[in-house]
Amino acid sequence: MAKSRVAAALGGALLLAAGALPAGAADPLEKNFWLEGPRYDGVLPPCEHTYVLERIQARFGAKEYRFWNSDLKIMGFQDIRETAFRPWAAQTIPRRFCSAVVLTSDGIRRPLHYSISEDTAMIGMSWGVEWCVVGTDRNWAYNPGCTMAQP
Repeated sequence: MAKSRVAAALGGALLLAAGALPAGAADPLEKNFWLEGPRYDGVLPPCEHTYVLERIQARFGAKEYRFWNSDLKIMGFQDIRETAFRPWAAQTIPRRFCSAVVLTSDGIRRPLHYSISEDTAMIGMSWGVEWCVVGTDRNWAYNPGCTMAQP
């Protein structure tokens, strides 16, 4: 028992002493060790991919219900089209920008703008989807009129 307390105290003192030492700069090996930059494939699903549309539909309904106390839902998609693919520099995250018209549960047809991006899902393991339905961007995340969701 006493030996373990002494060992713990010595370990703690060692950590304290190590933390008090000034940090040195990284040497060239540490700076360049397997840090070659992002490697994107640019392989993204098409705009009309079922998973993409289902994800938008589910998240739209959840957002409306949770944050805006609304029963508004997306009932269907029309006129799905790609508006841009990798519109920026080659080193940026590959994105496919799409637009469509959605029919919402209140009977109104609204423009939808969304993007599918490589490695932007949870912890960068898959592609992610960002979207905005014109007229329902109540928190102004893509204001004005969802133009920030477009290329």
